[in-house]
Order: sequence, then C-alpha cells, then structure tokens
Amino acid sequence: MNVSLYLLGLVSTLGLATLTWVVSVLKRDVSIVDGAWAFMLLAAATLYATGAEPYTGRTMLILMLVLLWALRLSAHIIHRNWGEPEDRRYQDIRRKYEPNFAFKSLGLIFWFQAVLAWIISMPLWPALTIPVDWGASDVLAVAVWTVGMIFEGIGDWQLSRFKADPENHGKVMDRGLWHYTRHPNYFGECLIWWGFYFFALPTGAWWTFVGPLLLTYMLLRFSGVTLMEQTIVERRPAYRDYIARTNAFIPGLPKQGTYAPPLGNGPHD
Repeated sequence: MNVSLYLLGLVSTLGLATLTWVVSVLKRDVSIVDGAWAFMLLAAATLYATGAEPYTGRTMLILMLVLLWALRLSAHIIHRNWGEPEDRRYQDIRRKYEPNFAFKSLGLIFWFQAVLAWIISMPLWPALTIPVDWGASDVLAVAVWTVGMIFEGIGDWQLSRFKADPENHGKVMDRGLWHYTRHPNYFGECLIWWGFYFFALPTGAWWTFVGPLLLTYMLLRFSGVTLMEQTIVERRPAYRDYIARTNAFIPGLPKQGTYAPPLGNGPHD
C-alpha cells in the first residue's frame, strides 16, 4: 500500500480544519467544526481514491457511500446549528482556555479533530486503493452501512421534528428509534464506519479496525454518550427515568417495571 498517500490524507484533513478555523475566528464560533467534520473524512477518502489502481466500480461504490454519508450528516448539523449561538460544550472549553482561545482552538479543537478524522478514515485507504474482486464481505459492508444510515438519518430526523413541535417542550424524546436506544444516531454512525471496515477486509488490511474502534470509543466514552449525559439529569431530571429503562447504545426493548420518579421535566438534548 502507498503509505505516502495515507500521510497525504492527514494533510487534507489538517488543511480543511485550518480553513474552517479561520472562519471560526471571524465568526467567534468554533461550533462550525461539527459541520466540517464529515467533509474532513470525505477529503481524505477522495484523496485515497486518486491512488486507485485501477479505478473500479467497487472504488466508485465506496466513494459514493462516503459522499452520501458526508452530505447528509453535514447538512443535518449545519441546518441544526444555523442561527444558533456557539454550542454549550465549546463555550465551556472557551472559558477554560481563555485568554487567546481563538488561537489555542486551532490545535485544541480543529487539528485534534483533523487527526481523529484521519485515523478513523484508515479503512478507506486500502478499501479505495487496492483492487479486489467483489465478495461476501462487500455484501456485508453495504448491509451494515445501510442499517447505520437508517438509524442515523431517521434518528436525527425524528429528534428534529420532536424539538420543532412546541407541544413537546419539557418532554423527553422517547419515540420512534429513541424508544429502543437513547442514541440511535451514534449507534448508526458506528455501524457506518464498521461497514467501511468490511470493505477493507478483502484487501488484507484487517488491522485498520483501529479506525472504527476509535470512533466507537469516542462516541461511547469521550465525546458522545458519556459527555452528553454527564450533567443532563441535573439539567433535565425527566431524563433519569429514560436512562433507567432505555439502552444507551445498542437498540433493545425498554426495560419493564423500571421507574425513577422524575424531579422535573426537560427536553431531550
């Protein structure tokens, strides 16, 4: 495999992250990095595809799936954040690292996420560049990717509609896919990237599981489930019962007979 091509993938993610940082300084809002996240991975994938020898239908399929994922996720995040103030998480980080947070954020936020995106993109490097015949692993990859897109896309859509309805103010979102998992969008995201890993397996690059494994860890223990739920019960006590009866990640039937008396009500984050 062309290692230099993989290293150029890091250059592409860092470059896009730096451009996004410049815009964030002008806007005084580092939240825009969330909307750029998927495009960092798309930039790396597009670069890897230039090294395909030869460029096959399989290469085209994988790149198309990355494109569809990136466009949907970025469109959702940009639409969700449009006209909103800087995300609360980033406001907390800003206060912690002032003064001169604008310059510190280049490394703390933007380059950090660029490196993460580069590592997570690892399975795409061999999947897009090493020609192999179609096989059962490709069928599994598409199936896992499709289920992931369904969970992520429908989960985001259901939550957006729930929040847009004034009648749901003060309520916890526990309908649709959210009835079976507290984070269907995170679950779907993990499936999508494990799907890309299955594309890499026939090339012999089994070790690229590092990419989706890192993403799974990040969503479960670092920036996803754990971070979001650290203080949510204090801010929105009705969420306590939801936690007691609903799986955090992998979908499952709600636990029966589990009830934690809420101290109040609040909307789902």
